[in-house]
Amino acid sequence: MHLWSVSARANDAFINDLQQRSFRYFWEQADPNTGLIADRARMDGSPLDENHRNVASIAATGFGLTALCIGVDRNWIQRAEAVERARNTLRFFDSRAFQQRGWFYHWLDARTGERRWNSEVSSIDTALLLAGVLTVRQCFASDAEIVRLAKRIYERVDFRWMLNGDPLLLSHGWKPETGFLKARWDTYSEDTILYVLAIASPTHPIPPTAWYALWRDRYRYEGHAYFTTIGVPLFMHQYAHAWIDYRNRRENRGDRIDYFQNSVAATLAHRAFCINLAHEFPAFGPDVWGITASDSAKGYVAWGGPPRDPEIDGTIVPAATGGSLMFTPALATTALQTMHERYGRSIYGRYGFVDAFNPQTGWTDTDVIGINAGIILLSAENMRSGNVWRWFMRNRELARALDRIGLLTRAPRRRTGSLRATETGMAVPQSRRVDAGTTSIPRDIHPRSLGSSKSRYRNGV
Repeated sequence: MHLWSVSARANDAFINDLQQRSFRYFWEQADPNTGLIADRARMDGSPLDENHRNVASIAATGFGLTALCIGVDRNWIQRAEAVERARNTLRFFDSRAFQQRGWFYHWLDARTGERRWNSEVSSIDTALLLAGVLTVRQCFASDAEIVRLAKRIYERVDFRWMLNGDPLLLSHGWKPETGFLKARWDTYSEDTILYVLAIASPTHPIPPTAWYALWRDRYRYEGHAYFTTIGVPLFMHQYAHAWIDYRNRRENRGDRIDYFQNSVAATLAHRAFCINLAHEFPAFGPDVWGITASDSAKGYVAWGGPPRDPEIDGTIVPAATGGSLMFTPALATTALQTMHERYGRSIYGRYGFVDAFNPQTGWTDTDVIGINAGIILLSAENMRSGNVWRWFMRNRELARALDRIGLLTRAPRRRTGSLRATETGMAVPQSRRVDAGTTSIPRDIHPRSLGSSKSRYRNGV
């Protein structure tokens, strides 16, 4: 029996409504000709200020392509409409958008495709776009043009070039005025989707050993032990999982991490952290929790915890909770429903939840941010059906890349009895696969990945 089936029908109706509203953002906030999705929009439909007007995010567009598949599957739009939108989007990125060795600018003008905000050619945002491209390639596999364009867009990306001379670590991006950005993706975060795509590339792959070059902090909070990068927002444990099905896979070397269960533990630790904030911010508690990068009364803040971010001021971010639906279904559903019941229409509207709100001060955001609406939509779908995982993982090169990394499949754990508060996160059962075997640790893996003796271990305070 599906884990979701143990939930009440009222919860199912609420999550369906939230999903449909979140989907509506991607359908209405897309330019029909380019397919580009607005970086943000006002919940009430009023225009944004001039600086933000018509600014599209390629990461939001990756979520938006995936949203088309969900919308068709749930009969919110006609398949022909979705296919047309997907075709237009892929045509734009195939032949009209500026690209450097296959990589795209972070922000574009939604109508013209021109660069906005002097943005960089972004490696991680291109990766999130590619996730959507590869999802529609499989979801709409009967459409030859979509399949052909998606293949061409992915295979054009030169992952080796983005190494910029490093044998393993990818750059954050590139600018035509100054060249490569100095920062590299060298710590564990949402960048795992970038590295899986790079290792899987049929045309410009990087070595599988790059996976183990990422620094991973060991951390413990309220009895929950997990790997993370200390100080990053919760979304880093969510975004890659929106597409990559890490369930029932564990590394056969290094720290031997099960990344799905690692994100379950990180989510439970974050919830415990929010509960412990209640003495300072009484709105937080077992049924209201969630902080991740978001708007606030003082602007956009990349906050989170544990450990305590000094910027925390009582702001609640529904995307933190919504992005956790695939890891802790019952806990996250209860929290979202409690927010909805307690604060009502002031925080919930045409596109679902506003980006953030602060019960302590009375501040409520006017906006919805595309990537935050996206993680709610995709996480909810994976919780309910596992379809995003299923579509994305049909791209055979991705499963092969996980095997080459050493993230090998194992039989799913049997679960008996009813769901408890300390959830397993096993939202959707997965069929058993044959283990691909084990290999020894390659000599060229970065030494900081060689296990507990080389990893930092921190306790939450």
